Amino acid sequence: MAKTSSIQLLTPQYWKDYELIDSGYFEKLERFGDLVLIRPEPQAVWSKALPESEWNKRHHIRFKGRSATTGDWLKKNPKTADRWHITYKNPEVEIKFRLGLTSFKHVGIFPEQAVNWDYISSTIKSFRTPQPKVLNLFAYTGGASLIAKAAGADTTHVDSIKQVVTWANENQELSGLNNIRWVVEDALKFVKRELKRGNTYHGIILDPPAYGHGPKGEKWKLEDHISEMMQDVVQLLDPKEHFLILNTYSLGFSSVIVENLIRSAFPAVRNLETGELYLQATSGNKLPLGVFGKFRT
Repeated sequence: MAKTSSIQLLTPQYWKDYELIDSGYFEKLERFGDLVLIRPEPQAVWSKALPESEWNKRHHIRFKGRSATTGDWLKKNPKTADRWHITYKNPEVEIKFRLGLTSFKHVGIFPEQAVNWDYISSTIKSFRTPQPKVLNLFAYTGGASLIAKAAGADTTHVDSIKQVVTWANENQELSGLNNIRWVVEDALKFVKRELKRGNTYHGIILDPPAYGHGPKGEKWKLEDHISEMMQDVVQLLDPKEHFLILNTYSLGFSSVIVENLIRSAFPAVRNLETGELYLQATSGNKLPLGVFGKFRT
């Protein structure tokens, strides 16, 4: 009989400083702290639940695209700050983020990842190892790194873009944490070096982009490189106590693909969970934002 895992639909439970208010017509209306933003959302192909007049009334800042990847932020009040802070707290830990308006429509956080953060903190707290080692690859501004560190892990954060690693360090300081190991490097190259060194980790987090570049121009394409990456990273897992999370945003990837990737790389996997992350809008609709696979001993 074929092995199967239960496919889950998961949404964050503990956000107070974030709210998806509505989505539709390729946009989303969302609150980060005290600021309400309108941003493009290619997956929101349905109609908006709220009238356009409500969107116009409620938002403070709107992103207007100039090209497929860049654009400008239009503020109702020119004095509205370009940077501000928010907090995330679950039953185990509390962390803080500095958000900012970038030319790529991002603000420095992916709120749906709170589902994975909760898994990270609860798993680390359950481990017998006093200070488990955690590796966060494609780590962006460090949400998962901060959570792991706050939960008591010896944390290594790897990203190929120096500016976002600097941003992650700001978030570390803002959260009252220290001693995260910052690495600006191509993730696949780093993993291969760790294998040669014989290093192992109790937790590994992967949140790879569909496309990307390393600091020396290394090319990353998800479908071309993710199988090799998975074959390598599972060899870095501590054999006695471990967890792994793989999260992808590619529109072409399903949770079944993620399950196949994990099982082919790690046939002995136990407690595998796969599914889809989404944000629940207060207006009623659900916004899908990626698929995941995760397991722990």
